Amino acid sequence: MAKHSITLLKQMFNEDKLTDQIIMEMREDDRKGVQALLKRVDLKQEKIRKLKQQFAVMSEFEQDCWQDGYTNIAGVDEVGRGPLAGPVVAAAVILPQDFTLLGLNDSKQLNEATRESYYEIIKKNAIGYGVGIIHNDEIDKVNIYQATKLAMLEAIEQIKPRPDFVLVDAMPLEEVDCPTKSIIKGDSRSISIAAASILAKVTRDRYMKELDLKYPNFHFASNMGYGTKQHLEALKNEGPTPFHRRSFAPVSN
Repeated sequence: MAKHSITLLKQMFNEDKLTDQIIMEMREDDRKGVQALLKRVDLKQEKIRKLKQQFAVMSEFEQDCWQDGYTNIAGVDEVGRGPLAGPVVAAAVILPQDFTLLGLNDSKQLNEATRESYYEIIKKNAIGYGVGIIHNDEIDKVNIYQATKLAMLEAIEQIKPRPDFVLVDAMPLEEVDCPTKSIIKGDSRSISIAAASILAKVTRDRYMKELDLKYPNFHFASNMGYGTKQHLEALKNEGPTPFHRRSFAPVSN
């Protein structure tokens, strides 16, 4: 049997077109270039194996709920509790039982390009999702804890069909009219909560980038409203914008 050229094998590797049969043939091929490529194949397969294992572990809360007869399980998470400016944003997402997205994780663990890509995949494939946004003036009125809860409840309220079980990152939500489970570090332990964290972060990051165009000296596009050195210097020199949280100490001072 004629051997594939190394150039063709590399092309097939890059395009994910190497079949199990071809890989078996590569293991019998003593060319150095083939053996070097085979190491890359093995590393890639091991990475995929670990990602599948991680996804399976992160699906356990959802699997338990499905086995108990629940069908519309919403994951809920928020982003933006700590910044000095901008809203707190929460998202709620119901994923279908056959949903798979290897690499899905807490949005903070993903780079921007991956978050943006996953954001579109999640929105396209979700059974339902909602996004709640509570702005800085409301945060100042009710405090950040209550504002976070309001954002979560707003996100859940938007979902159609209605969830029959809610998994939420850390915060208890007694106000929801269905069973709930609060999970510490849920955004890295549940696929539904991780998906919600991505929708919430991408939504908020886009909002802060728009604010950056109006207030470039505050560098909102890079700090997302958090109290970086540049942000604090701009706050000291120019005073707060209409989007700053007056109830937060660095701003009120």
